[in-house]
Amino acid sequence: MEYTWKIGGAQGEGIDSAGETFALTLHRLGYYCFAYRHYQSLVKGGHTNYKIRVATVPVRHHGDSLDMLLAFDQLSINENIHELRHGGVLVYDADFEANVHGRTDLLLCPVPWSKVARDLGSPIMKNIVALGAAAGLLGLGERSLGALIEERFGAKKGGKVVEDNLAAVHLGHSYVEQQGWKVDRGLPQLPELPRTERLFISGNEALALGALAGGCRFLAAYPITPATDVMYRMIKHFSDVGGAVLQAEDELAAINMAIGGAFAGTRAMTSTSGPGFSLMMEALGLAGIAEVPLVIINVQRGGPSTGLPTKTEQGDLNEMVYGSHGDIPRIVLAPSTMEECFSFAAESFNLAEKYQIPVILSSDMYLGQSKQSVDRLDFDQVTIDRGHLVTAEELKTSGAKEFRRYAITESGISPRSIPGQAGGRYVCLGNEHDEVGYEIEDPPMRLAQVHKRQRKMAGYEAQPMGIHYDGPEAPEVLVVGWGSTFGPIGEVRRQLAGEGARIAHLHIGSLAPFPTGRVARLIQDARHVVVVEQAISGQLAGLIKQHVGCHEKIRSFLKYDGNPLFKSDVLAACKEVLSGVVVG
Repeated sequence: MEYTWKIGGAQGEGIDSAGETFALTLHRLGYYCFAYRHYQSLVKGGHTNYKIRVATVPVRHHGDSLDMLLAFDQLSINENIHELRHGGVLVYDADFEANVHGRTDLLLCPVPWSKVARDLGSPIMKNIVALGAAAGLLGLGERSLGALIEERFGAKKGGKVVEDNLAAVHLGHSYVEQQGWKVDRGLPQLPELPRTERLFISGNEALALGALAGGCRFLAAYPITPATDVMYRMIKHFSDVGGAVLQAEDELAAINMAIGGAFAGTRAMTSTSGPGFSLMMEALGLAGIAEVPLVIINVQRGGPSTGLPTKTEQGDLNEMVYGSHGDIPRIVLAPSTMEECFSFAAESFNLAEKYQIPVILSSDMYLGQSKQSVDRLDFDQVTIDRGHLVTAEELKTSGAKEFRRYAITESGISPRSIPGQAGGRYVCLGNEHDEVGYEIEDPPMRLAQVHKRQRKMAGYEAQPMGIHYDGPEAPEVLVVGWGSTFGPIGEVRRQLAGEGARIAHLHIGSLAPFPTGRVARLIQDARHVVVVEQAISGQLAGLIKQHVGCHEKIRSFLKYDGNPLFKSDVLAACKEVLSGVVVG
């Protein structure tokens, strides 16, 4: 069983608050939920909506269609009615006469939630009246909402606010029961399921928790949509584990502060989005040549420039893989689920310190700010590997006059000391240097240092973060994606496989170094390859062609309007290929 629900209105009307309250209520009743927030870069005004897909099995995207829409204004109907399925439910404020664009198949439920809220003496509570009405239509008891309202408002706003909100729920709930709408149309009822210990968490929150579990104790960042939630979550938990968040004056300062923290021996990171990541390019090169372990989270948004700050896109791939002047090794990882946001973030600090390089964690607005019910985050699997840190005893017995921080080694990884260690002092600078760290320009040492840095990645193995593959060997169609497109692609594969198609799904989690061998084998064995990504230039397809070849069989399906990928988008592209019509 699954059901999709959306509430829409003007920003500033409590739409997000209502949506999250309803999602968390359903989550606590035992359902799996996926919630997506659509909003504009405005404080008030404009259109916003909050969509919830609720099911009895795990779901990894917000769904294409819509079963119920709560509309606070006509604009919400105009923007979202196309998603309402045949026989869907439109619940709207009786303060206005709804234009349903000729739809005669819908159950129309005008509820006077604005009037009820005014009568209660608090017009802002109309969103709570609307939630009460929605709960009544779906057979949810008033108490299911009431418990969460008491929890959220009781401590902060007091008993009178809780009492008024409970009254609002009751009046909305009783109004729809009096109308008999759920009886007349046989609306599905959502009974309470057995309670579980699941989390309801966003990708940004999972990234922050993974970083904390991985030992991060310093974050320097500048607020930027849609990455700021990472900083807020770190602030909330550093008081429990120790550590500090520093809000820098800009992104260039933020990455340099993070580099300083990492140089000092702390596991450090910075978080940003596309425009801020661009400002970090020079310092990214500094971390590379100075061999300072550093983690950077880039939560992508629609670009270029300010672009679409509150919309999703995957247009930063090339910058993450190739950005910065000169050549430096780096690791670029792209989690595709909430669980991977946690595990990849935790492991990224091990990788940064093991290889003494920058590690870039790629997310996007959809994955970062959507919320999902997850069974667990596996803290037990988190390990700490600090790489080649020299001990005080090693420094004492080395007999070296000066510590060779950038010693030429076969692995390319040199011993690293922490400032303050006796005998471990060295010069750390952005110029090319010799083994001790002094600035040089002679070609032999320059070549030796460049080759040393490049050798680091020779032994890198991305498994288990490299690839995810699901489906038969040698499929008719292989659908390839990365990041947040995982959910829709997976559902399409399962649907078409159930219809008898030989279709497989490859999701690439390690973008640099690229897992060429395994990806090449899978692509060479497939008859057709459809690369799904949210960027007009097809950057993932370009990366595959560069490393694998097979240009003639690779086709792109691209979506870049700022909206998340729908299952129907991928389904149409795959069916065209299966029927012999080439896309891309």
